[in-house]
Amino acid sequence: MKAKTAEKKPNIFVRMGRKLKEVFSELKKVTWPSFGKVIKSTGIVITVIVIFLVVFTAVNYGLGELLKLITSLGK
Repeated sequence: MKAKTAEKKPNIFVRMGRKLKEVFSELKKVTWPSFGKVIKSTGIVITVIVIFLVVFTAVNYGLGELLKLITSLGK
């Protein structure tokens, strides 16, 4: 049997409330980037994605054409 001196955990809603207070207090400490920096970073990310899209599409097209050439030689 458990010792009666052990403290009970607070119910789930009390624990969730405490956790939310901790989260909001941490969010107040965050230094958010400026709007210009966000736009610049977003532009860089979109540019890198487009470059990878072009490269992977070219590789896919090239391998598809190579597969067509190989399969046409077997006929």
